[in-house]
Amino acid sequence: MTPVQFPDLLPALPEIVLAVGSMALLMLGVFNGDRSARLVAWLSVLLLLLAGVLVAAGGGAERVTFFGAFVSDAFSSFAKMLILLGSITAILLGADQNERDGQARFEYPILIVLSTLGMLMMVSAADLISLYLGLELQSLALYVLAAFRRETVRSTEAGLKYFVLGALSSGMLLYGSSLLYGFAGTTSFEALATTLRAGEPAIGVIFGIVFLAAGLAFKVSAVPFHMWTPDVYEGAPTPVTAFFAVAPKIAAVALLLRVMLEPLGGLVDQWRQIIIFISVGSMVLGAFAAINQTNIKRLMAYSSIGHVGYALVGLAAGTAAGVRGVLIYMAIYLFMTAGTFAVILCMRQKDRMVEGIQDLAGLSRTRPLLALALAIFMFSMAGIPPLAGFFGKLYVFMAAIDAARTFPALYALAIIGVLASVVGAYYYLRIVKIMYFDEPAEGFDRNVSGEVHAIIGVAAVFTLLFFIYPAPLLSAAATAAAALVKG
Repeated sequence: MTPVQFPDLLPALPEIVLAVGSMALLMLGVFNGDRSARLVAWLSVLLLLLAGVLVAAGGGAERVTFFGAFVSDAFSSFAKMLILLGSITAILLGADQNERDGQARFEYPILIVLSTLGMLMMVSAADLISLYLGLELQSLALYVLAAFRRETVRSTEAGLKYFVLGALSSGMLLYGSSLLYGFAGTTSFEALATTLRAGEPAIGVIFGIVFLAAGLAFKVSAVPFHMWTPDVYEGAPTPVTAFFAVAPKIAAVALLLRVMLEPLGGLVDQWRQIIIFISVGSMVLGAFAAINQTNIKRLMAYSSIGHVGYALVGLAAGTAAGVRGVLIYMAIYLFMTAGTFAVILCMRQKDRMVEGIQDLAGLSRTRPLLALALAIFMFSMAGIPPLAGFFGKLYVFMAAIDAARTFPALYALAIIGVLASVVGAYYYLRIVKIMYFDEPAEGFDRNVSGEVHAIIGVAAVFTLLFFIYPAPLLSAAATAAAALVKG
């Protein structure tokens, strides 16, 4: 009898800790009820910090376990640290806000931890089956979070829309995976890469790539699979919207990078056209659709669609420099977006949330520091130097121009990206104009938690002073890119 080989658990230790810890927190919440909501929230933050320490302790060495279905390397470590940081931010933003709105339920931080567990599994997936398991674990928790305020029509509608369209995208992704398996005979990324490099791909493989890319494009809310984003961003509770905008977005972009460059790396000429199409569509739609928005959460939804388009410029390059640019972009995007949503959480009048852009009128006179922080984030998102957002766009556009020597269409992609940035700058600068030049509206409440102020401060300092010492982030992103694009 052949002995059963037990897989090495050390590469997956952060995920195992999150899985066990989330179950323990769930039992704590069940036995103590909603009065333990704040305790569970802080324990969830500690649990995510512990997972971050374990990810860092693992180093960047490539280790494969679970019979080739799970890989831990420098790329996954970089993405996991960003995901964990985004999840911690979402819990801190939500703890005080949920108490104010009478929604202090212990399930909120646990759902974020479970969703984060799925994201960590996604970016370490080395097999189509483990990819799908991680994706669905993330998505199931997100469906519940979107409809977290079940007594409001907007939140329930947001959860339902996200669930229905998410199920559709999962079906497309599964169909694409089944086509790849049918024509290649394997679900392993390594075996797929070897098989697909062997000769001219069959037409079924091309169709599989199209459906796989469509399913993943939904997860990053790229055009033409963006239709859920504005409604879900507006309808979901603001801390949940902040979570949607950072951690799941970073995880989905990282997954898209891994899938396109590892198993499908030999077919770059086939999938590059798809990526260019959705990148152009996302940049153009994000630039123009946000112009007439009056709700700041809907504006941020279209803004996030545009940012995904810019990030995908780096993927279209298909090089290590392109991957490095995407990772730098997503790291900067995390700070800009988390800071912006922290400011949005401060938009309370008479203890109720307001979301109109016009509610920011004259903020520079009533809350000058808050207005300054939001102005920094808006200028950065517009890509104005020397703020961090400028460098994010610079690195992805430079990667596209370098790769255009072998694929000239990337010149046009970079030019479209620059033009879309100019158009998009209008609605970012419009917010600054409203804050600094319009007559003051009713002032915002000042009783905001220290956690929200701390997040705004850290994000603003990073965004403003990134250019002084960018070396650690650039070096880490280069190492992560080298781990994904070998040779």
